[in-house]
This record gives sequence, structure tokens and C-alpha cells, in this order.
Amino acid sequence: MLTGKERSLLEALEPSAAENGVEIVTVSVIGSKKAPTVRVYIDTPGGVSFDELTAAQAWIDETIEAIDPFPGAYTIEVSSPGIDRPLRTLDHFKRFVGDTAKVKLVGPLDGRAAWTGVIEAVEGDVIVLRADEAVVQIPFANIKGANLKGVVDFSKKD
Repeated sequence: MLTGKERSLLEALEPSAAENGVEIVTVSVIGSKKAPTVRVYIDTPGGVSFDELTAAQAWIDETIEAIDPFPGAYTIEVSSPGIDRPLRTLDHFKRFVGDTAKVKLVGPLDGRAAWTGVIEAVEGDVIVLRADEAVVQIPFANIKGANLKGVVDFSKKD
């Protein structure tokens, strides 16, 4: 799911994240090779406030600048995972059992390379997804990328 560069950035950031009570949801590198953008998505048990984003930006900038992963200029962005939260690990899938996810596969399963459905369970290294009135078992190693399918309910009154 992550490139080698993204994995190395994630591994460099995880110790500081643990010290600060922050989870690194995922890291992505996008844009041109001459001036890439490093996006770091963070979360905490209580969600992510503006103050937490600001504090995380400081230690993330410091860590990434210390390893200087790209020649020349690059941009670092820190964000909450948002409503369509990426699912990068088996633990992510376990945490969101009962929620709807969009899953893209490395290779087709039952003739499809993409599935959307409710996460029913995680059994070993297999994700059990209820999609289109069927239950499909997706080996974690066959997942190219996945994220929650966010739902906004505007009818609730608080």
C-alpha cells in the first residue's frame, strides 16, 4: 500500500508520534519528483483539534527535515484523516468493523478489482466484506488501497 519512500517516512515518524500520543494513519508522497508534497495524516483517540495539528506539524517538520528525504524543495502537509479515513493496517480494519469501506485490489477477486461494502470481520490476514448481498473474503496482501466511505447525516438535530 505504501511506496518504499512513504514507508521509510512513516517509520521515521512513528517514534515521535508514540511519544506525542498521536497515530500516523498514513503518509503519502504526491506531485512532481522535483518538488513533491509529503502528506502526513494523523489521528488521536479523541479526534484531531487545530492545536494538535499545529503541535504535530512542528515535530513532523523537524523529523522529516532531519532525514532530508528529497533533494531540493518539498512541502509537508499535516492533516486529520477526514471522513474517508484511509485503512492501511489490519488493526485499522478491525477498528472499523461495521463501517463501510472502499477497497481497491492489486489483482481481481471474483472478476473485480474494487469492492465497496461493510467490514464484517478480520479473520487472520483476511478482510471479510459484505458487498452486493454477498460476503467476500479479501486477503490483506491483495489490497492496493482502502478507505472508509464517509457518510454525512444532515437530518440529525443536536
